[in-house]
Amino acid sequence: MQAHDPIEIAHHLAELRQEHRDLDAAITRLADAIGRDELQLTRLKKRKLLLKDAIARLESKLIPDLDA
Repeated sequence: MQAHDPIEIAHHLAELRQEHRDLDAAITRLADAIGRDELQLTRLKKRKLLLKDAIARLESKLIPDLDA
């Protein structure tokens, strides 16, 4: 995504945050399950970390550059 419009960035950021929350809930359910799938759990955790990084990058784009 090469959006420079703050509104587009904020919209995409909201979508990523929602997906991050959904993954968090899925990870919690899977971790509490009897006979859980460790591979699936690991994949979900990795995806969640990737989303966290993407969220951080987008948040930094919303911060205006200030000349020192």
